[in-house]
Amino acid sequence: MPEAADAPAGPKKLGAVLLAAGGSSRMGAVKQLLDIGGRPMVARAVDAALRSGARPVVVVLGANAEVVRATIAERPIVAAHNAQWEEGMASSIRTGLAAALAADPSLDAVLLAPCDQPGLSADVILLLASLHRATGRTSAARYHGRNGAPAVFGRGHFGALMALRGDEGARKLLNSEAERVAAIDLPELGADIDTPADYAAWNDRRT
Repeated sequence: MPEAADAPAGPKKLGAVLLAAGGSSRMGAVKQLLDIGGRPMVARAVDAALRSGARPVVVVLGANAEVVRATIAERPIVAAHNAQWEEGMASSIRTGLAAALAADPSLDAVLLAPCDQPGLSADVILLLASLHRATGRTSAARYHGRNGAPAVFGRGHFGALMALRGDEGARKLLNSEAERVAAIDLPELGADIDTPADYAAWNDRRT
């Protein structure tokens, strides 16, 4: 994969929405703070988005909001609190997109990504942004045989994102009309950290 500095240009105005509101019920600890490569997982995701040049970078907080916010307080991000985080991922997407548009109403596209994908990097974001610009379609990572996050949605899909409800997130949009999605195989994005076993498996892969 090319270095971030050498990647083709993406959308003229790309914002990023990082989803970090979950309650970590299966982890038994605040997973946003787990150490991944020497940094808390949420900080790693934020740094990837910032290095990609996306602005604004919105971090959606919910459960454990204050301790998670403190971890990234010195970074130039927009913290958006989702008081309804228990309703599911869709509420965090709506909260994050609304905050991104409030910060820059002229955004052309937005990256959606959960903070618990340790394979997320600036290079991945730039690759998806470039694919979106080249094709004019939503761009998404493909792993486990399906399209998924991270994904870049153009302005024409903002209404559909704001209409999401429940805990399904954007996956339905990415797979119900797959011909409208430019997908690229990124198997490393298939690893997320939801349980202690996931965390142990990821650490084992790094050793």
